Amino acid sequence: MLVPLAKLSCLAYQCFHALKIKKNYLPLCATRWSSTSTVPRITTHYTIYPRDKDKRWEGVNMERFAEEADVVIVGAGPAGLSAAVRLKQLAVAHEKDIRVCLVEKAAQIGAHTLSGACLDPGAFKELFPDWKEKGAPLNTPVTEDRFGILTEKYRIPVPILPGLPMNNHGNYIVRLGHLVSWMGEQAEALGVEVYPGYAAAEVLFHDDGSVKGIATNDVGIQKDGAPKATFERGLELHAKVTIFAEGCHGHLAKQLYKKFDLRANCEPQTYGIGLKELWVIDEKNWKPGRVDHTVGWPLDRHTYGGSFLYHLNEGEPLVALGLVGLDYQNPYLSPFREFQRWKHHPSIRPTLEGGKRIAYGARALNEGGFQSIPKLTFPGGLLIGCSPGFMNVPKIKGTHTAMKSGILAAESIFNQLTSENLQSKTIGSDFERLKPAKDCTPIEYPKPDGQISFDLLSSVALSGTNHEHDQPAHLTLRDDSIPVNRNLSIYDGPEQRFCPAGVYEFVPVEQGDGFRLQINAQNCVHCKTCDIKDPSQNINWVVPEGGGGPAYNGM
Repeated sequence: MLVPLAKLSCLAYQCFHALKIKKNYLPLCATRWSSTSTVPRITTHYTIYPRDKDKRWEGVNMERFAEEADVVIVGAGPAGLSAAVRLKQLAVAHEKDIRVCLVEKAAQIGAHTLSGACLDPGAFKELFPDWKEKGAPLNTPVTEDRFGILTEKYRIPVPILPGLPMNNHGNYIVRLGHLVSWMGEQAEALGVEVYPGYAAAEVLFHDDGSVKGIATNDVGIQKDGAPKATFERGLELHAKVTIFAEGCHGHLAKQLYKKFDLRANCEPQTYGIGLKELWVIDEKNWKPGRVDHTVGWPLDRHTYGGSFLYHLNEGEPLVALGLVGLDYQNPYLSPFREFQRWKHHPSIRPTLEGGKRIAYGARALNEGGFQSIPKLTFPGGLLIGCSPGFMNVPKIKGTHTAMKSGILAAESIFNQLTSENLQSKTIGSDFERLKPAKDCTPIEYPKPDGQISFDLLSSVALSGTNHEHDQPAHLTLRDDSIPVNRNLSIYDGPEQRFCPAGVYEFVPVEQGDGFRLQINAQNCVHCKTCDIKDPSQNINWVVPEGGGGPAYNGM
């Protein structure tokens, strides 16, 4: 496993400790940002302000209907669907009847899926040996592999030799959202009960502490946290085994790490944010099957990351491109604007000139590697896929390992479920990289030209993101005063830059001097970056009402 030298340097280690700030410390310069009035309430979510202490909830029926299943799976991505499909394949082969329920927060299967994506098809072919006959959307075999180091004006080619991890011979460039949608159809055909638009909001436990199942989110709650006339309690799904396949930095997995101390014997997880666009380009610039990766500019030598540019063969001259990186130190850096700047590089811009951008999205991804994988099992359940971090960092791939983890989990679970002797029982490190704003230089980004580079809000519009407006913000704050009194005063409000969707804004208070944080939750693309990069670790991402979020088309 390759480990970036920047992450291990003595200087970085010293900075890590030197920049630690005590929890209750507030520098004198904070007063220039702070409002003279009481801190306005930002968070209204019940996970921060319990309903049993809110008189508006008195007399509201809080009973939940419960369903029983053999296996409940949270998340219909590559890992969750692989587990569901394999369980049903085994049930058919052994003439067993098991009930498998899969819940997914997106309104349609695949709508929240975002990846590069260059797929190692090994696990997929294991799961679907007849994939060609069934029409799986693997349309673009890799025909050319390129890698380069970028300076501001030049590209230094680096050979990719056979046997190196990044060699993509035999792999496919895919639109992962389309592939996941196809997998969902196969799962349903096998009898998996698939429930899109149902977000798993809560882990349920037996009296002995083992996992009992999950509860889906409540609906019909006003933005201020009060119940609407249409309020409905979520559904409880109880299971013999619950599989958590939420993807990177799952909000339920975070609770499980803490309750069962699953990260006691592994390294801290580290992350990247992947920003991606789809373009239809001029056909003369189109090279179907080409895979192009770069490192270097615009990221500095202290920031781990890189870029990709994939040429798809989907019936039109389509390319997928993106930039990955999150462990930067300068709070003035904006990953979105670095991505826009990267597209102007002399080796990138010619591919895009004359083309049209048709989609945009963003998602966090795990970069910790093998040493950061936690304990996967606990009483009543287990973790699979990108939730615990099954990404092969040197290969820059995680879909195949996510699928394989789902397959292996299903096989182990099936053996336990059908055993006659079964006795059934009833944190990340990237946020610590930021330096105080006083130690950094603001970055002046060039104005978007509207042809190659674009502004943030028009980009978010392409993601198809939509949420019910009148609901509590699902970007919750453990302490509403911290964004202004700490993040703004020390780091100049980095949340307004690291968010790739314009969710966080610091605006002047209505009366008096100072600023307040405004959360535009309706813009959220569910990337989880804020939960990871917030230097105060004050933001806790929880699920909104089911069906909300981006509507990616094959991202």
